[in-house]
Amino acid sequence: MITLTQKAADHISSFLSKRGKGEGIRVGVKTSGCSGMAYTLEFVDEVQPEDVMFEGHGVKVFVDPKSLVYLDGTELDYTKEGLQEGFKFANPNVKNECGCGESFNV
Repeated sequence: MITLTQKAADHISSFLSKRGKGEGIRVGVKTSGCSGMAYTLEFVDEVQPEDVMFEGHGVKVFVDPKSLVYLDGTELDYTKEGLQEGFKFANPNVKNECGCGESFNV
């Protein structure tokens, strides 16, 4: 299961509204970075048959089955700290992260 905080859902809803289209967002992982894996986020305009869907605060989150293995239990938040803002992943499957926080290992 993937969950969203209210802040994340509000931010995604705002983006979707500005775009004028979209079913929700897709959360995934790809091989990258110094620790092995990195998160991916993209808008979903067309749902794929294999997608697993979760909904939180009125926002749909789609995940492919291969990524779900690494993301199950993750909470997606949107934070603003000083001049930096963006999505933050609280993933219980992560064993360690690289120093910059861009990649992780499970």
